[in-house]
Amino acid sequence: MPARTPEDLRQQCLRLDGRGYKAYKALEGEYRFPDFTLFIDHVQGDPFATPSRVRIRVPQAVAGFPPDLWEHPSRRVAAEHFILEAVHRALPRWSRPRGTGHSGRYFVEPVGQAMLPRTAVRLGAFGVELRFALGLPAQGRRILGRVAAQMLLEELPSLVRAALLYPSLPAETLRQYADVAEDADFLRQRLEAMGLVAFVADGSLLPRRSGIDDRPLTQGIPFQSPPSLRVHVHLPRAGVVTGLGVPQGVTLIVGGGFHGKSTLLRALARGVYNHKPGDGRERVVTHPKAVKIRAEDGRSVAGVDISPFIRNLPLGRETTAFSTENASGSTSQAANIMEALEMGARVLLMDEDTTATNLMIRDRRMQALIAREKEPITPYIDRARQLYTEHGVSTVLVLGGSGDYLDVADTVIAMDTYRPVDVTQQAREVAARFPTGRVREAQGPIHRPRRVPLPESLNPRKGRKPVVVKAPSRETLHLGTQTIDLRAVEQLVETAQTRAIGLALVYAWERYMDGQRPLADIVAQVMADIEAQGLEVLCRTPYPTGDLAAFRDLELAAALNRLRTLRVLGTRSAGR
Repeated sequence: MPARTPEDLRQQCLRLDGRGYKAYKALEGEYRFPDFTLFIDHVQGDPFATPSRVRIRVPQAVAGFPPDLWEHPSRRVAAEHFILEAVHRALPRWSRPRGTGHSGRYFVEPVGQAMLPRTAVRLGAFGVELRFALGLPAQGRRILGRVAAQMLLEELPSLVRAALLYPSLPAETLRQYADVAEDADFLRQRLEAMGLVAFVADGSLLPRRSGIDDRPLTQGIPFQSPPSLRVHVHLPRAGVVTGLGVPQGVTLIVGGGFHGKSTLLRALARGVYNHKPGDGRERVVTHPKAVKIRAEDGRSVAGVDISPFIRNLPLGRETTAFSTENASGSTSQAANIMEALEMGARVLLMDEDTTATNLMIRDRRMQALIAREKEPITPYIDRARQLYTEHGVSTVLVLGGSGDYLDVADTVIAMDTYRPVDVTQQAREVAARFPTGRVREAQGPIHRPRRVPLPESLNPRKGRKPVVVKAPSRETLHLGTQTIDLRAVEQLVETAQTRAIGLALVYAWERYMDGQRPLADIVAQVMADIEAQGLEVLCRTPYPTGDLAAFRDLELAAALNRLRTLRVLGTRSAGR
């Protein structure tokens, strides 16, 4: 259908006034305004249905964004984030109930503290495109054509002027976003060469306002690195920056309760993402393959080799291809570790508060009381060093209750009133002064699992619908008739990521799950396709959608691993 004019759109809205809601379908198509193009891609079936899908595309000759904001990938993502924030600031003046159901409201994907690649805004040489949804207005199921004309012909042009034109935006702040993102990605790519797994800049503000408010706690204490662990980094935009360099190997974060141990670990877990200026964590950068590990009672496990941690179960139950629909704390944590290893994790982040104690430590007294042959668990303390030497996997562990770990630590950081202190030397002296006498219990190498998922174990169908993917929250994913619980996948930060992961699972199932490819290879192929073609490759509609955000391969695999119907071929192990 050829593009139409704004006047065509006006006349069509007026003709539809008072008609039944389904007549709105006549609005679908492309409309050329003087400064932008409006695409009405999909019209909802009634006022209560999922809102209509709309795009606005402004050519770069009008939008005016300088090339240095969209030619560099890191800077482009930050600029898109900034534009989306501007849209959210502008919309409240227009988005309000005007009739039945969703009538009169605008729906743009929420934006948080992390600057993620998204589909809501696209910026490039072509210009800028905003993708969103709106509720075409009706009273009951009768079209309010004049209100629709006001929304489409008056409010949308005002939105373009307010948020999609470079001259309308605060240029200095926009460039700060781009600079911060470029610096963070630059540093993240160089951590390994520097012998580090993470960096926390001096002056960072780590505490959050609450468990449900990810904004910085303004009364928090600025981070200050200890001199012995302070490193200097030269960033492309910020120049020389100092901060704590967390070395490779086994690092303990110790200290009294409520002194900031878990706060630091949470910041490290989120350091796999770039954060916007003012967040406090914009220069907290963690290795991109860092994974937060925890116990997860009740999760399902499919054919995971947990034998490095649990073997010789009573009644001869096999653990080299362990499956259960209701894992215990220890078996779930062991599975989480081995699944992370399968996906090439390089850093394991753990907090003793959320781990299974019996998987973490077995002290000398317990070793004396319960003979080794009667204990199926090999504690993590006896595998941490081995994970690093055999697979290059570092550990960062928050600890307050077991000094036995001092024997295997390379670095020990004590948090004292939210300030880190390097106590590595003191820890070694304490370990020498008070030997634990415990016996190392680990035996044999740790093999990286290579499982092959069976395609018939993933079924996205529900009733007559061939594919059902819904993400009502960041923590919940509905796939077909199944619900995947992602509460323990703590490094997901937005619902848009969860939604994209659901679509990626279907994409993987349709294209790459053939009963022969290993899970890690399937995930790698999906991520390669996204890298080459963008998140749009996952879309199942004939038009692009604006409700997806980028995710890591580790979280995609984590979602698949928590699908309760997942079945795999016998575990195959691989060396390093």
